[in-house]
Amino acid sequence: MERIVNGVGELIDAIREVKSTYNSAIWYRGQANADWSLLPGLLRESRAISETTLLSRFKQSAAMLTESRPTSSFDWIFLMQHYGVPTRLLDWSENPLVALYFAVCDSNIHMDDDAAIWLLMPSELNKYANIIDKSEGSYIPSFDDQEVEGYSTESVRQSQRLELFPIATIATRNNPRIQAQMGTFTIHHNKSISIENVGDGKHTSKFIIPKESRNKLLSELSLLGVNKFSLFPEMESIGNILKEMMK
Repeated sequence: MERIVNGVGELIDAIREVKSTYNSAIWYRGQANADWSLLPGLLRESRAISETTLLSRFKQSAAMLTESRPTSSFDWIFLMQHYGVPTRLLDWSENPLVALYFAVCDSNIHMDDDAAIWLLMPSELNKYANIIDKSEGSYIPSFDDQEVEGYSTESVRQSQRLELFPIATIATRNNPRIQAQMGTFTIHHNKSISIENVGDGKHTSKFIIPKESRNKLLSELSLLGVNKFSLFPEMESIGNILKEMMK
């Protein structure tokens, strides 16, 4: 399903239409370019370096800088993702306004590109990886659950000939940023397939935001209190907002 969205009101109507036929959880992801696929950074291009090497190098330099040392490879991957290192993760949100912000916030860079909000039915995606709970139809595993163990860095490296479909998972919201953004994740295995191309693709929908509507939507989000500081509750965000006020 694709639909054009030019305002927050139209976004609400579009989501309401999807929810009229689907009652389980829906996640949202905003992308600055509508042509981009749902493929994580580590898998977008041919790799000259493995995730294992990236992880080792990151640990080497970051270990003494972290307030609390991560205890698993998943925790280290979250930290890498947080600081912009390519990983097998894709960020999603349970809040569509968060996705909308990320779709339009870089208007100056992507002024010639239509943006997009992707909708994901996480429990439907997980069925392709045989993650199904008969007693709880909308079950979504966490990174602590057994179903996700095969997606750890160690498991992926040890089973390089095995290619599993990407899955949707939830993580502990243990920092202000992921809590503010109501963050969730999908994680890929060795199979380099974009999420919208898994199976028949009916677990995703795509809302196109025309480039002409970017600034209007950014203004509407500001009126609703959705801005950089609300999603990145950090000192740097305060400084950026104050600099914008002075223009």
